[in-house]
Amino acid sequence: MTTATINENTWVSDIVSEMPRTGDLFRELRIDFCCGGKMPLQQAAQERGLDTAEVLSRIEDIAREEAQRQDMKPSSLEPEALIAHIQRKYHEALREELPALTPYVTKLARVHGGHRPYLLRVQEIFSLLKKDLLEHTEDEDRNVFPLLTRYFASPSAETAEALKPHLSELETEHEAAGDLLKELREITSDFVPPMDACGTHRLVLNRLEALEKDTFEHIHLENNVLFDQARKAI
Repeated sequence: MTTATINENTWVSDIVSEMPRTGDLFRELRIDFCCGGKMPLQQAAQERGLDTAEVLSRIEDIAREEAQRQDMKPSSLEPEALIAHIQRKYHEALREELPALTPYVTKLARVHGGHRPYLLRVQEIFSLLKKDLLEHTEDEDRNVFPLLTRYFASPSAETAEALKPHLSELETEHEAAGDLLKELREITSDFVPPMDACGTHRLVLNRLEALEKDTFEHIHLENNVLFDQARKAI
């Protein structure tokens, strides 16, 4: 796919696979490119009340920048290398960031939750995300990724059948995580702190937005690249 072939009928997920940095644009516009990315750009834009031509224009701007940068696209990696990339860039980062961010989220809810009740819900959502994402990545690393690696190395009907329920379950978990992140963005007004927000408040929202960015990219690479590659092989 080239930018010349991207149009209003191109799936959102395919656009992000071709140009990963468009994920930042879609996240800004609240267009779901991971769990709900398998739909035409025009439909996704209309659902958000956006002008498709304007969205396409911004995609073209990104394409011109990427042509100059000549970034390596993770979606072009072979399955084994893609798995290693996901583990290194996303799984390891989650195991560091989620525990590190916990005391700040807890402090923010305790100190300011009384007069800003939405911060109590922020803490609840973060706790759910932390539990779910850590359990999810552990399952992938211990069980699913080794199974995928064996399958890509030596495909068999037995391994294919063993994979199918795992992939469906992981996609369901991805959707649940995506819904929690969407609610976080909604209740924090796009992660914008109030004018009088303290340093902890600003730090938490900044890092939650970074968590959202990485998680959506993470889910996209699994749902729309790695798992699709596996299903095509199956």
